[in-house]
Amino acid sequence: METISWNDFEKVELRVGSIVKVEPFPEARVPAYKLLVDFGEDIGTRKSSAQITDLYTPEELVGKQIVGVVNFPPKQIGPMRSECLVTGFYRTDGVVLATPDKPCPNGLKLG
Repeated sequence: METISWNDFEKVELRVGSIVKVEPFPEARVPAYKLLVDFGEDIGTRKSSAQITDLYTPEELVGKQIVGVVNFPPKQIGPMRSECLVTGFYRTDGVVLATPDKPCPNGLKLG
């Protein structure tokens, strides 16, 4: 494991957002969904691709709050441009989303 400085960590904008739309992403090399995430008034909605099809259905994702990184540069993933990184943890059976355990206002920053 590489050690980073506190200054490095402070540069990462981790924010709470709510998933407002989920679509299949058949063009992805690994099964994934296209997500639209609402990060509140200041940031707005951002698109992302997430390889979470093993453990989540589109129906259970809509309205779910997640933790996302909103200050990475956009990344081209196949035909879509990802505008944020949805965070999660890899298990042997799939990716588990990082979520707040209580409701939070969209856009709330990790503090």
